[in-house]
Amino acid sequence: MLAKILINRHFKPGNEREILNLFNQLRSIAMQQPGYVSGLTMSAPDDPNNMMVISTWQSLEEWLAWKANPERNKLEAMLDIYQQKPTEFKEYVVGLKQPE
Repeated sequence: MLAKILINRHFKPGNEREILNLFNQLRSIAMQQPGYVSGLTMSAPDDPNNMMVISTWQSLEEWLAWKANPERNKLEAMLDIYQQKPTEFKEYVVGLKQPE
């Protein structure tokens, strides 16, 4: 079942070049992972340091495998240095769960 992952980050002002470089590295590696479909990175118009990534995966299990990937976690830790607060993850599957 298709999964949509919302990743919200609040960065400290400055360091935009480093942050963009880390985002590009993450996206480049993610695109090679099993189940990756697409990703979209946005910033809030009233607060460009508030960034949201919407990532689409063929399944929640494939996303969770990528989320646990050591290479990804290394880049995530580097992003944490520039953040005002911890990254917020929300995981969704497309469609409604059928009653049992």
